[in-house]
Amino acid sequence: MSAPTADPSSTDGPSWLPRLPAAAGGVLAVAAALGFGHLTAGVVSPASSPFLAVGDVVIRFSPQFLTEFAKATFGVADKPVLLAGMAVVITAVAAVAGLVSRRRPGPGLGVVAVLGMLGLAAVVVAPVFTARDLLAPIVALMVGLVTFAGLHALARRAHPTVTDAGAGGRAEAEAGVGSSRRALLIGCSAAVAVAALGAGLGGLVLAGVAEARQRVTDQLARLRPVTARAPAIPAGAAFPELGTPSFLTPNSQFYRIDVALRVPAQRAQDWSMPIHGMVDNPFTLTFDDLLARPLVERTITMTCVSNPVGGQLISTANFVGVELRELLLEAGVRPGADQIYSTSIDGWYTGTPTEVLLEPGRGALLAIGMNGEALPPEHGFPVRMVVPGLYGYVSATKWIVDMEATTFAAKTGYWLERGWAQQAPIKTQSRIDRPRGFETVPAGRVVVAGIAWSQPTGIDTVEVRMDGGPWQAAELATEVSGHTWRMWRTAFDLAPGSHTVQTRATDGTGVTQTARRADPIPDGASGWPATIFTTS
Repeated sequence: MSAPTADPSSTDGPSWLPRLPAAAGGVLAVAAALGFGHLTAGVVSPASSPFLAVGDVVIRFSPQFLTEFAKATFGVADKPVLLAGMAVVITAVAAVAGLVSRRRPGPGLGVVAVLGMLGLAAVVVAPVFTARDLLAPIVALMVGLVTFAGLHALARRAHPTVTDAGAGGRAEAEAGVGSSRRALLIGCSAAVAVAALGAGLGGLVLAGVAEARQRVTDQLARLRPVTARAPAIPAGAAFPELGTPSFLTPNSQFYRIDVALRVPAQRAQDWSMPIHGMVDNPFTLTFDDLLARPLVERTITMTCVSNPVGGQLISTANFVGVELRELLLEAGVRPGADQIYSTSIDGWYTGTPTEVLLEPGRGALLAIGMNGEALPPEHGFPVRMVVPGLYGYVSATKWIVDMEATTFAAKTGYWLERGWAQQAPIKTQSRIDRPRGFETVPAGRVVVAGIAWSQPTGIDTVEVRMDGGPWQAAELATEVSGHTWRMWRTAFDLAPGSHTVQTRATDGTGVTQTARRADPIPDGASGWPATIFTTS
């Protein structure tokens, strides 16, 4: 006779929960934990959200090849993709926690505890950590354990075994099923509500920041006039009707590249920044201090080092702020301090060559305004650095809260630790905006147009050639300044067929854009852009 097989309804120990309620209990418990953790973080310290802290760890410790793959594959959507992927993985693990606890809650509680400890560890190793940051992950851990145990108990009551009761107890067991299932439904609904409440609190925090930002916008417009406005953009500075961008990029379309999974929420009235280190006169700035100083407006084109040849990671805006050179002169930077090391409220850090920031005419700003408004939160509100002529990874610190005069030997910037170059002047580059790649246009007179840039020297000439033929000079738009991009256009008479157009630019010092192809890492891409299109 063969041995009896295991029976899930056996009377030897507790009965087995159905798979769906078991898995759902795990998912809801972890969702409630994350929601409550996010809720607590929003009240106490937004940087301590366990979910976002884990994402930050993934970003900080990912190998360089994986980081570059994500940028190349997903572009500016790399962070939403990361968060979505994390959500899928956590949901799967939470479901497993429920499934391994169909008989007893112990295994699932262990899984939830491990997830909670991972969140706690991620918060502790964050670049900016204080003791109060522990509260959110601890609350998340406790809520997860209590919710899992409670939902497991409710699920067991809602799905009783009849084998334990015998014939006489069957009716009593069935009588309690309805109320137990109602209790389970209430428990599940409460878990969902907690998760949603935690996610929704972020909107309340951002609403407070929006109110503070509007006050700054009003101050820039009325209370504190800008002492030096940027020159008006001349009518002939762009060819948007030909497919080039508008000269000034709307704030909503300005490219965004950073490592922040959530936009830091800081009010202007709470902002302060020390200038210290190798200086003779250290001091601390508040936002009111900035408003009390002369404010200048400059039109500046910013470029990301990750921009491929002919890429879109370039934008132009009118920035309002305080001259960074004047602040450093006031602090008295000592000889030997070859970098100004700046830190963001989210812990990001970089070093900018001191000689660039002190260069007369460079025009580096500690900016508070952008295109007639306070800085948008995603672009650094309340205060950021803007340095013409340098790629952002060594100069454009958003949400800045600390500035230290030091040396490159003493401190290393975030991206330098990951293989990028210490010196990062913007390379002379150009882009073809019309025609678009693989576009079909009518044969005959074909207009070609685009942009070129070489901050801070500006663009002197742009040349274009068709199908490997001779270079011909393009017509340039009116120059605004060496700190900005410059539009160009030309035209060719083309027969039907496939064509390849190339372009190259020469800057104000006579240096022509190199044909040598190079990847963005370590100091920016290079090469001539080329577009293939068809005429018919």
